[in-house]
Amino acid sequence: MAVKIKTQYGTIDITNEVIATVVGGAATDNYGVVGMASKNQIRDNVNDILRRENYARGVVVRQEDNGVAIDVYVIVSYGTKISEVSRNVQSKVKYNLETMLGVTANSVNVVVQGVRVLAD
Repeated sequence: MAVKIKTQYGTIDITNEVIATVVGGAATDNYGVVGMASKNQIRDNVNDILRRENYARGVVVRQEDNGVAIDVYVIVSYGTKISEVSRNVQSKVKYNLETMLGVTANSVNVVVQGVRVLAD
């Protein structure tokens, strides 16, 4: 599925992979987020942090009537306030989707898949 935006010049199709990449970049740009996690860790057999080219594995995009619903799977840093980090992720993802793609995020659900202790 893709998001279709109609303009006076024609139609713009934005695929879910593009949306997932923008969401992943916005999520990992926040303080306290170590990286993205796979949404299906057992099936993907991935317990590591996803690289930039695999952000689509850690994001679920669902089309709704007047926008999209996003699920973001992240790993946070030990010692940070998880609720505040999640709130920041929601805010940044929503902002980046609206400014970069012109797509409205109706909901941004953050799922914390793990906590990592970072070495100094």
